[in-house]
Amino acid sequence: MKRILNVIVSTALGALLLAGMLGPGQGTKNDSENEMRGNIKRVGMIIGIRSDKIEEYKKLHADSNRGVRDLLRKYHMRNFSIFLQQLDRKWYEFGYYEYDGADFEGDMARLAAEPRNIEWMKLCDPLQLPLPGARGWTEMERIYFND
Repeated sequence: MKRILNVIVSTALGALLLAGMLGPGQGTKNDSENEMRGNIKRVGMIIGIRSDKIEEYKKLHADSNRGVRDLLRKYHMRNFSIFLQQLDRKWYEFGYYEYDGADFEGDMARLAAEPRNIEWMKLCDPLQLPLPGARGWTEMERIYFND
């Protein structure tokens, strides 16, 4: 398991999720043309989560909690999913979404400026543990896709 995590971490790219998690000039612009298939950008991300905060995080993301679901749709983020996994006594979240808009950076900046999203991030960020060198979720390099 540790080897799997090391592979994920070593291939992960600094990126932005829900904008504002990385400042200007941080992360990478990983060949958006290579990541795009038609109008779909597929994004996989990883971040740690505090083991004592997992239940709180699950409640925030429960189907019954409105959260920022409508904002994600407004800014063209579809099929947003978060998965939880323990590796070597540490807990990690894997996130996935598909972006189907035409201006990824612009949409992420607009989402980051939404007051309700700002408040949402204030609730979620303290529960998570970014990977070394990251400030939030770390985007992973997509190496395979089968439609």
